[in-house]
Amino acid sequence: MEERKHLTQTEVERLIASTKGSRHEARDRCLLLLMFRHGLRVSEACGMRLSQVDVDSRVLHVARLKKGLSTTHPLRTDELRAIKAWLAERQRMKPDCDAFFVSERRNPLNRRTAWNAIKSYGEKAGLPLSAHPHMLRHACGYELANQGADTRLIQDYLGHRSIQHTVQYTAANPARFERLWR
Repeated sequence: MEERKHLTQTEVERLIASTKGSRHEARDRCLLLLMFRHGLRVSEACGMRLSQVDVDSRVLHVARLKKGLSTTHPLRTDELRAIKAWLAERQRMKPDCDAFFVSERRNPLNRRTAWNAIKSYGEKAGLPLSAHPHMLRHACGYELANQGADTRLIQDYLGHRSIQHTVQYTAANPARFERLWR
C-alpha cells in the first residue's frame, strides 16, 4: 500500500506539541498551525508578508501560488494567540524585512529550513511516517472533509482552480455515505 500523504488531526496536534521547548518554539508553532489550518504550501508560508496577517480584523489574506485563487480566511482564537506570541518574538529580533516568518539570521524563512523543522518535529513527535510540509496542506483538506465541508467549499478554501485537485479529500471520507440506506 502507498504511504499516505497527509497527517491526521491528532498527528498534527502531536507535531505542533513537539515544538514545545525548542529554540524557535513561537515561530514554528505559529508556522505549523497556520500551514495546517489554512492549507498553506511551504512556499506560501515562507513568502507570507506582515500585511497578510490582520490581527485586529482577525483575518489572514492567503496569497496562493501555482495559479491558485487567493482568499481571505478568518483567524481562530488559538491562531491569534500563536500569531501574537510569534510577532512579539519577531519584534525583539528586529528584522529589516517585511516577511512574516523569519530565520534567526532575520531573513525570510527558507523553504528548506521549514522542511527540516517539520521533519525533525515529526521524528520528535514519534509520528508513524516521515512528516513534510505538504502533509499539512493535505491534512487541512481531509480535516475539512471530515467536518462535513462540501467539495466546492474546500476547493475555494485551498485555492484550487480545478475541482479535480479537491475531490481526493471528500472521496476518502466514509462519513459522506452515512445518510445512505436508512
